[in-house]
Amino acid sequence: QVQLVESGGGSVQAGGSLRLACAATGSVSSISVMGWYRQYPGKQRELVARLRKGADREYAASVKGRFTISRDNAENMLYLQMNNLSPEDTAVYYCNAGIPLYSGTYSYWGQGTQVTVSS
Repeated sequence: QVQLVESGGGSVQAGGSLRLACAATGSVSSISVMGWYRQYPGKQRELVARLRKGADREYAASVKGRFTISRDNAENMLYLQMNNLSPEDTAVYYCNAGIPLYSGTYSYWGQGTQVTVSS
């Protein structure tokens, strides 16, 4: 079991910055991948950025060069630094952690944090 709690969402004007944080507790040593997803109203969640063990960072094309994902293993924290925000970034952002199982990867999700960017 893994528990994820996000923080850092809020409202900002276009061009501004926000830093999201995700605190992971529980079986964190079993986590093989962590990432951030976002969801627009009425849409499915989409990948924003992802960190796999032993692999490069992966970003959605729409955020590449503006967002940076990082992980503090000592503190069991995941971060998303978001710069040069635009109204199109307005969404609910979710922290995700994946644990490998024999049959695949099991995903855990945080409760989500709202990011609102005004023009």
